[in-house]
Amino acid sequence: MTDATTDVFAPSLDDFARLAREAFDALPDEFRAAAGEVVFRIDDFADEATLAELEIEDPFELTGLYHGVDIGRRDSLGPAAEPSRIFLYRRPILDEWCERGDVGLAEIIAHVLIHEIGHHFGLSDDDIHAIEDDAD
Repeated sequence: MTDATTDVFAPSLDDFARLAREAFDALPDEFRAAAGEVVFRIDDFADEATLAELEIEDPFELTGLYHGVDIGRRDSLGPAAEPSRIFLYRRPILDEWCERGDVGLAEIIAHVLIHEIGHHFGLSDDDIHAIEDDAD
């Protein structure tokens, strides 16, 4: 007989990638088309250089990150030298999911993904929070 408490595994990086892809695929066609060729990457945590650059001491404080030239600035700067990337950080997202307990993991992943796509579109954190507040 298997003990249910010892037979539970945290979702893997591949599980997160699948959930992120499902969240992206569920977005309206116009939104996905506008996002273009953004690349999604799932890591356990942000690397030390990223945390230092953002002046974040606790790696659990960063659930996602947009890296690239947002599409609003590309025309003035020319084509992007590398593809835009959205990082989702598995361990901080899992931590938030466990702490909250009131929302599913897929919903949190979708929320972080959409937030970072907002940065890809050139929105600031304040802009994104205002949109979220208006939606509630």
